[in-house]
Amino acid sequence: MDIKKIYEKIGFPRLIISTFLIILLITAATLKLPMSGIWQDIFTRFGMNAILVLAMVPSIQSGIGINFNLPLGVIFGLIGALISIELGLTGFASLFVALIVAIPLAIIGGYLYGLMLNKVKGQEMTVGNYFGYSIVSFMCIFWLVAPFKNPELTWAMGGSGLRVTLSMESSMGGVLDKFLAFKIGNVVFPTGLILTFILLASIVWVFSKSKKGTAMIVAGSSEAFAASNGVNVDKQRIIGIVLSTVLAAIGIIIYSQSFGFLQLYNAPLYVALPAAASILIGGATLQKAKIIHVIIGTFLFQGLLVVALPVINILSEGSMAEIIRIIISNGIILYALTRKAGEAA
Repeated sequence: MDIKKIYEKIGFPRLIISTFLIILLITAATLKLPMSGIWQDIFTRFGMNAILVLAMVPSIQSGIGINFNLPLGVIFGLIGALISIELGLTGFASLFVALIVAIPLAIIGGYLYGLMLNKVKGQEMTVGNYFGYSIVSFMCIFWLVAPFKNPELTWAMGGSGLRVTLSMESSMGGVLDKFLAFKIGNVVFPTGLILTFILLASIVWVFSKSKKGTAMIVAGSSEAFAASNGVNVDKQRIIGIVLSTVLAAIGIIIYSQSFGFLQLYNAPLYVALPAAASILIGGATLQKAKIIHVIIGTFLFQGLLVVALPVINILSEGSMAEIIRIIISNGIILYALTRKAGEAA
């Protein structure tokens, strides 16, 4: 295989990001930064974010494109986690109750959102972006009047309204990170996090190979061909967005228990862009996405952020890491959106 074929296989964005990540890792080692801590953070952040990136797969496969309304599913996940904490549950019981509450809400919300998207075909990503802003703004009001009484959730002054950031230490904080965790040298491998992603990724993969999954992918790749073969395109689009919304709800619960905090109010707005950037870095296009794109993209994107923070801060004697993150995430999204239909990103 010649260099040109290797380049075409890897793709320009992945080549640049991979090279940059390798350079940063070498630089980190040269600067004598604790590499065990860096690798542990990379594995942990991969497990935290991979499910949110996975939520992009069904929406792309069904023809909707990147789901910029990921905050809708995130909000249902937050509601499930809040109810779990309100009930005073701990450990895996708290995690399971949060999921049991969030998933049905995400199914209903995703279905209604899917009906709306079928009315605005061709503008799904634009509508999703603004719908995300709208639902997050509405929920900012809800968080202030929500009938929660647990003092761990409400403001100390007045006893009503939810705080901006809520600790999960006494509920489900870190339960998956610690589950079956083991050490490789000085690196603690978050087995529970990775296994959870593998389970959900396997479910998505099996579904994509099933009769219904194949129908959804066909509907997403060519509406005319799908319709000529008796496939209900609108129904398949709804299935795709429902799956995406459910995965987003699950993803934020998994993310939050690992992070150790629930973040309310405007925080859900900042979920969609990193997830979109990750899957596009992994090799997905606006028409095609696979599990391998999720794995590669999440590892590269999160690895880059983990290593860039300490390295660039030391080299620049300031805080440049956030600027680099913004340039990379938005630059990759812009690059992907300018590709022609069917052209590899």
